[in-house]
Amino acid sequence: ILCHTCGREASTLEGRVVRVADRIAYINHDIDDAIRAKVMGEEDIPAHLLSAFGHRRSERINTMVVSVVQNSSGQAIQMAPGLAERFEELHEFMFKHVYRNPLAKGEEGKAVMLVKQLFHYFAEHPEQLPGEYSRTVKEQGKHRAACDYIAGMTDRYAVQTFQALTIPRNWARHREA
Repeated sequence: ILCHTCGREASTLEGRVVRVADRIAYINHDIDDAIRAKVMGEEDIPAHLLSAFGHRRSERINTMVVSVVQNSSGQAIQMAPGLAERFEELHEFMFKHVYRNPLAKGEEGKAVMLVKQLFHYFAEHPEQLPGEYSRTVKEQGKHRAACDYIAGMTDRYAVQTFQALTIPRNWARHREA
């Protein structure tokens, strides 16, 4: 599986494993996020893809991971050929119906602003990063650590973190009064 950013395969076995794991995690999170945001419903996913992977997130992840484990050897980290083709179809479906969906695209500016705000906050306050990022701060700098932390967030966690950092907790009580 090639990197979508640079078009190359990872040079280490660990990098290839991480790349496949990331793709599995991201597509499943994106499906869940799209359904939750009402950009699509599960019924919009083509039946043959649901049949190949499963209807629930846990089924999809299990199917994908088991396929990678059973079909990888040596330096080759891969799903079964037929399932890999269905995975690419699912990815294309998500691009067409979710990533490029006008409803989702309409929110894109907000998402960019949210990520920028999180980045600026954590770059300015690296002490607020979880402890495992302290080594990254020392070795690669606070900007890299902030970037890595945010890159690992789910959409929901990013929004919750942004809200916790920017919205006063007692506003809800004042509005009720």
